[in-house]
Amino acid sequence: MVKAGDGAERGERPGRTSVWLEGKAPRTRRSDQPSTLDRERITVATVKLLDAEGLAKFSMRRLAAELGVTAMSLYWYVDTKDDLLELALDHVFGELDLPEPGASEGDWRTQLRQLAGMYRANLVRHPWTSTLTGHFLNIGPHSLAFSRHVQRILADTGLTVPGQRGAIAAVFQFVYGYGTIEGHFVQRCADAGMTQDEYYHHAMGAFSELAPEMADDYENARALMAGTEEHKVEEIREGDFQVALDLLVAGIDTMVAAQRTTSR
Repeated sequence: MVKAGDGAERGERPGRTSVWLEGKAPRTRRSDQPSTLDRERITVATVKLLDAEGLAKFSMRRLAAELGVTAMSLYWYVDTKDDLLELALDHVFGELDLPEPGASEGDWRTQLRQLAGMYRANLVRHPWTSTLTGHFLNIGPHSLAFSRHVQRILADTGLTVPGQRGAIAAVFQFVYGYGTIEGHFVQRCADAGMTQDEYYHHAMGAFSELAPEMADDYENARALMAGTEEHKVEEIREGDFQVALDLLVAGIDTMVAAQRTTSR
């Protein structure tokens, strides 16, 4: 995601695949580098800056200013801005509270709901990750640990391998989409200087004053939200997420039962 004109931020290497496939160990500090600077600190600062200002405003120069170093100092630890963004993305996956491999984890339904909820919260907390998730291979250690845990949960359902793949797609592409939209909405509210409830009511009020040909759309939207006036937007969204997740879990259960019937 190196922007055009960022010549000082080093262009993309031809045929780049992933920072995790470069075969290079993290460099240690040079004698002329600040004593507090290392790849981990740079990565953590990158995550904080992306959370605060978003992906569009991120640059190596801006990060260097935040750290109190020169932009060229950062290139001792990473070769390109994309490498650093990939490291930041994997760092965020490391925030997920995954159980240790081999630990007793209980019913797969409970595990799946917990993991889906954690992944959603992560997307909302770091809205810039949804763009990067589709841009990189996601083969860092934390991303792979997440993937392995997802696979273990779905293997416990009893679904066939194709069924497991489909279930993973259904659940986690749903969570990705839901969390991405939610994260963008939360950011939009923050940018507007409004709470989520204030923004929602402002938007619905503006919608109701639109051209007469849109009156039916407004009435349909209001009918769908009937009975929710006493609840906050966050509570409504949480309820919708849980219902949708319950439907997906029920669908997996139905497929497992159908498999058992056909295998008799």
